[in-house]
Amino acid sequence: MLGTGITVWADFQNFHQFNIVIALVIATIKATLVVLYFMHARYSSKRTQLVIVCSVFWLAIMLALTLTDYTTRSHETQPGVSHLARPAASHLFRV
Repeated sequence: MLGTGITVWADFQNFHQFNIVIALVIATIKATLVVLYFMHARYSSKRTQLVIVCSVFWLAIMLALTLTDYTTRSHETQPGVSHLARPAASHLFRV
């Protein structure tokens, strides 16, 4: 209940550019508590803990690759101009 209360409180606050960072930190803490205590990972065998750590490591790799791809793309756009590919002969099919 405390995590939900903190989430609701943070939602009504204005942290300017840190809104998303604070929301992600709260969500990460809540997810960690769920995995450790409600899924009993804290008291599980070492092999299960290793699988959990490897899963988080794999998730970090996938997120890093996705963000690397995102940062290498051009984000320059002009208002009203679509950058989607159009068929070359689209004018031939108009009725």
